[in-house]
Amino acid sequence: MNIQAFLFRGLHPQVWVGTASDRYAGWLGQIYSLERYASRLSRRTKLLGNHSLTEELVPIESVREYFQHFRVLELDFTFYRPLLDEQKSPTQNYRTLRKYAQYLEEGDSLILKVPQAVCAQRIMRAGTFLENPTYLDPDVFTLQFYEPAVDLLGPRLRAFVFEQEYQRKQDRSPAERFAEQLDRFFRSIPSDHRYHLELRTEAYLAPCVFEVMGTYGIGQVLSHWTWLPPLSVQFDRSGRVLRNADKQCIVRLLTPRGVRYEDAYLKAHPFDKILDDMLDRRMIEETADLIQKVIDLQGSVNVIVNNRAGGNAPAIAQQIARRFLERTRGQGAAGGCS
Repeated sequence: MNIQAFLFRGLHPQVWVGTASDRYAGWLGQIYSLERYASRLSRRTKLLGNHSLTEELVPIESVREYFQHFRVLELDFTFYRPLLDEQKSPTQNYRTLRKYAQYLEEGDSLILKVPQAVCAQRIMRAGTFLENPTYLDPDVFTLQFYEPAVDLLGPRLRAFVFEQEYQRKQDRSPAERFAEQLDRFFRSIPSDHRYHLELRTEAYLAPCVFEVMGTYGIGQVLSHWTWLPPLSVQFDRSGRVLRNADKQCIVRLLTPRGVRYEDAYLKAHPFDKILDDMLDRRMIEETADLIQKVIDLQGSVNVIVNNRAGGNAPAIAQQIARRFLERTRGQGAAGGCS
């Protein structure tokens, strides 16, 4: 293993380092070969408020090189629509995921975000947040997402992330009611050890919610995100318990705390270098600490790094890996990388 070369697969048997999405041209020369992909970039326009950005992407087949560096990849595009439509016909997301599947090899793993059609109480439509009629609908999840995902990926599918959007005080239900909704939902879908719930509303980091998660073996996603408390506080609120049935933990490093998605994206783009004034050093330290805590609990930890957390996900992962190894060496554990 050579961390200097962004090779993380051998970091630790219980540690899975990966990124949120993968096809960024800003990673050429880091993760992807310049000579192979520099002349094969596609482009798309991304609108962020009043700003328009041109994104450059390497082809999907580049995932082969990605997995030379990382053990796991989180695919975010599945959040935006199910894999099958209401008539059970494949959507564009299904076809894209099928392309990814054909390049996966033994030992490669994917984390999928569950569609917002299932886990978002409100969805943006024509510039306005509207109530989602399929919120926590077990049939939409099972028939339009879960079953086709399992069929496509089989053992390559490592986890499902249910991202529950931030609820403003005037909009949110009491934690007890939210826990009841979760109970009905998870009772009605296929039992699976790969479910993880990301709670973006601090008020939902509550005992009644954690109790439901424990009942169904649902993991707590620890998320470094705009309006959430620090990672260590989130873990403390849960009682420092791994509720996932497989003792698997997911840590998602998304945005600096207090910084909105759009602002983080605009600052980090084109994602080719770390921005020191953007990267939270406490996030690095706490992530390394959480890795060790999960190992001590005999669990496995998936650290998913987003470019928006500091400019360039591979370089952020590099800093976390180095800090983790410094800590383990300081405790007398053997190291083995440069």
